[in-house]
Amino acid sequence: MITQEGKTKIVLAIKANEPNYASASKFAVALDINPAQLSRIKKGDTDNVLSDAKWISIARKLAVELGSKAELKTANTPVFQFITTQLAACQENAMSGLLCDIADIGKTYAARYYARTHKNAVYIDCSQCKTKQKLVRTMSKELGLNNSGKYVDVYEDLVYYIKTIPNPVIILDEAGDLDYSAFLELKAMWNATEHSCGWYMMGADGLKAKIDGNIGRKKVGYTEIFSRYGNRYQKITPAGDGEDKEFAKHQTAMIGKVNGVTDIQALYAKTQGSLRRIYIELQKQKQLAL
Repeated sequence: MITQEGKTKIVLAIKANEPNYASASKFAVALDINPAQLSRIKKGDTDNVLSDAKWISIARKLAVELGSKAELKTANTPVFQFITTQLAACQENAMSGLLCDIADIGKTYAARYYARTHKNAVYIDCSQCKTKQKLVRTMSKELGLNNSGKYVDVYEDLVYYIKTIPNPVIILDEAGDLDYSAFLELKAMWNATEHSCGWYMMGADGLKAKIDGNIGRKKVGYTEIFSRYGNRYQKITPAGDGEDKEFAKHQTAMIGKVNGVTDIQALYAKTQGSLRRIYIELQKQKQLAL
């Protein structure tokens, strides 16, 4: 059961994120609630308005920590700085980018943070919407549009809306999970929104292998996708093993210090620079300090 304290934290996050949407009604659609419910909870009426499942869904979307988990501070790591700078350039100039780098370095964290803190910035986890239907309907929902009804209508409304709002950017994380029809639809959407929308595709080494392999097989669409997303794979981490370790140590130190860790060497020894393991260790340390 969601406590009143938890609901209060979620309501604060809702109020902080609402300015990123064109209207309260569109924000309500993105949260998967109706405008009346949104209005009530913003006014402090949180009893019997939403189910616990819906509160949890909103908390997850807005990155609100519930229960005993301590909130961790964001560090301006090289990965965070690189990705947020790239996204800002794509959004401001309707450009496209393609980032392929190793897993567990903070790509998703940075992208989600950017989307939560910038108007008309949409984060899509492609591993959760692999088909073109699911992908386009998810984009529509995230922008606060109706995502039900005939697919062709949803698609056309989405393209039209993207071209009418100022400086939109669509962030496609885990893009290597998309099926072929979804990749082709991305090409079509890019064509339809050229000079009106920024696009940023991210993934690990599997995304690069998928694109390269299909270009090598001359599969229709992949050469065009690669061209539209900049014709190059961007990478943040250094290539050599020794440099990789120093990079991981540097990121660990930055994250640890901003979260009050004094023994950085011990933190790295336990995590080897894995962002997921760093999060777990920091949670343990913060709980021990309570």
